[in-house]
Amino acid sequence: MSEPIPFRRPVMPGGPPPDEELHVADPPRADGPELELGPTGRPTPHIPEPRPIAIHGNARVISMCNQKGGVGKTTTTINLGAAMAEYGRKVLLVDFDPQGSLSVGLGLNPHDMELSIYNLLMQRDVTLDEVIVPTNVPGMDLLPSNIDLSAAEVQLVHEVAREQTLQRVLAPAISQYDVILIDCQPSLGLLTVNALTASDGVVVPLECEYFALRGVALLKTTIDKVTERLNPRLRIDGVLGTMYDGRTLHGREVMERLVQAWGDTVFHTVIRRTVKFSDSTVAGEPITTYASTSAGAESYRQLAKEVLARWPDE
Repeated sequence: MSEPIPFRRPVMPGGPPPDEELHVADPPRADGPELELGPTGRPTPHIPEPRPIAIHGNARVISMCNQKGGVGKTTTTINLGAAMAEYGRKVLLVDFDPQGSLSVGLGLNPHDMELSIYNLLMQRDVTLDEVIVPTNVPGMDLLPSNIDLSAAEVQLVHEVAREQTLQRVLAPAISQYDVILIDCQPSLGLLTVNALTASDGVVVPLECEYFALRGVALLKTTIDKVTERLNPRLRIDGVLGTMYDGRTLHGREVMERLVQAWGDTVFHTVIRRTVKFSDSTVAGEPITTYASTSAGAESYRQLAKEVLARWPDE
């Protein structure tokens, strides 16, 4: 029986001699303690608890934006907002999707709304306080939406400064809240441009699936145009991997490509698939209250800490 042929390194500039054998069975050694690698393939950092706030106001506005549907924008808006409220932040959620999924996910019936964000946008005599409704989460309120909002995109075309309409109506909320989260519709139309113009930052939820990667470049182009022409303070706060299944090679490869393309912009927190998210939606409440000790709830608490830690004033 012949001897096994050892694996030899290819010749690399500045590398070891070509005849040096690589013992692939031996694990690599580290001089220091081993670091735990998260789903993103990077060491998981320790993020301290957010500091308490004595005075509320000077809200940071964040859009949940991705033109692809079904990537977790609404789920992230609800649960990130609820997690931030647990950390003592006063949060306003803005349902800026004509489908009204955010409102339904918090237990509202879209057909029973007397006033929605559509009325706030299009009627000068409607005030912010008339439209805002409290949620079952202490410290978290909602600007609801329904199918009426779909008419606003057509009507806003004829308005002066149409891209700044949402920014104008949200202005009174800046001094009342610490965080305003906008759930955008799955498109890059005028409503989404309004949301980006009103925002300080963007969180991009991205399903860990190949087709979800393809549209991110187009979204980045739109964000760059809004930053250049309408809102110079806008920045991407982070890219969030959602619906991650580490048991599949495909999910791990997509996450690897995401980190290669976006680097440190990708959040260390990854949202894994779990049926608890669907159950909490049916119950009309965030997973942080529906299944408080679940892995999904803990992931969004970790995400809230990571988002807050990236803010300049935190």
